[in-house]
Amino acid sequence: MLPTFTQFAATLDGFAPLLLRGVWVTLQLALLSLLLGLVFGLLGAGAKLSKVRAWRICAQLYTTLIRGVPDLLLMLLIFYGLQTGLSRLTNALGWAYIEIDPFSAGVLTLGFIYGAYFTETFRGALLAVPLGQYQAAKALGMTFYQGFVHVIFPQMMRFALPGLGNNWMVLLKATALVSIIGLADLVKVAQVAGKSSQQLLAFLLFAALIYLVLSSVSNAALRWLGRRYGAGVQEAS
Repeated sequence: MLPTFTQFAATLDGFAPLLLRGVWVTLQLALLSLLLGLVFGLLGAGAKLSKVRAWRICAQLYTTLIRGVPDLLLMLLIFYGLQTGLSRLTNALGWAYIEIDPFSAGVLTLGFIYGAYFTETFRGALLAVPLGQYQAAKALGMTFYQGFVHVIFPQMMRFALPGLGNNWMVLLKATALVSIIGLADLVKVAQVAGKSSQQLLAFLLFAALIYLVLSSVSNAALRWLGRRYGAGVQEAS
């Protein structure tokens, strides 16, 4: 049975600092995972488009493996498997014990997982940029880095944004997975607050509302980015 609004508001006031910390942890986790995923995605897309066959095979194995294994299983494999492997390595070398904290494991796992999806998004976006743009940048005397940053990247983002936006929304919700390895994210603190106050359903609904607000803000930001990177095309049309 759900409490009345007054009852829940009174209970919420006592758990507000805990919930705010949970929201902050969730945002940090999502943004850092996004940055890591973008790095993996760009590297993976470059490998898939490489002329070196070995790089193409590695990138194909990466995307196939990640998209074929559930995110929850990958989270557990990386957190427990990497910790076990690291412990054995430190024991063999006589080093001090190194523990992987849940936050680092969450960022690494989510970045690695969604990097595979970003790989396909960036690959398609790079292929959509006309070949003449690459040649024009080179003809202007730009280095590869300068040409990519100033010429290719802005055009690529126009094609990549829809896919990146969808993956970001999924990534934001997937941060809830880290609660199973002990990280005090929004879902975990909502569970703790709900069990402590015996109002679990109310706190879970409140957490769902917070995720909805974060998703709405993300949608607004994605629409702004879409207008920014599509400005030249819109004006030309």
